[in-house]
Amino acid sequence: MIVLGLTGSIGMGKSTTARMFAEAGVPVHDSDEAVHRLYAGKAAPLVEAAFPGTTKSGSVDRTKLAERVLGDAAALKRLEAIIHPLVRADAAAFLARNRAASAPLVVLDVPLLFETGGRDRVDKVVVVTASAEIQRARVLARPGMSQKMLASILARQVPDAEKRKRADFIIDTGQGFDAARAAVNAIVAELVGDKAGKPA
Repeated sequence: MIVLGLTGSIGMGKSTTARMFAEAGVPVHDSDEAVHRLYAGKAAPLVEAAFPGTTKSGSVDRTKLAERVLGDAAALKRLEAIIHPLVRADAAAFLARNRAASAPLVVLDVPLLFETGGRDRVDKVVVVTASAEIQRARVLARPGMSQKMLASILARQVPDAEKRKRADFIIDTGQGFDAARAAVNAIVAELVGDKAGKPA
């Protein structure tokens, strides 16, 4: 089973690209989605213990949590020490299930793949990219996003140019959805031919 790491900086179109892999029949583990699930489950009491007042009705209030950790390196490190091992365990269970099902190819969608030492856990890396102008416009169009928040997020991410240098494959979403989909299909064909499997 080939494990393909999918990564890219904020606003590059990574989630859309992950959906395209799923549509091509490749099982995808979405780290952000795993965090959402964990925030509504087993991570909630751990986050509340570390950051009192950031949960509501047994779930993490992401806005309150963001207010507590953004711009505070020590707080962010504390949060990551809670969340990263839980997400990694979730991904390990996903890999085990798909290995047992003889899936030829799976995707681990990991926003901070390079930043968290995840390169060693995948066989190949796809980096999703777009121009800085497109990235900024996409991110600032998100509800509640500000220039300051974007700067804080980008400061924690390996620069796009560096990610592209380390990539096995690059998908430029600035060229439009059809071009991105064609690139996804070409990667799947190169790695496993027509054996990607059926959409989950």
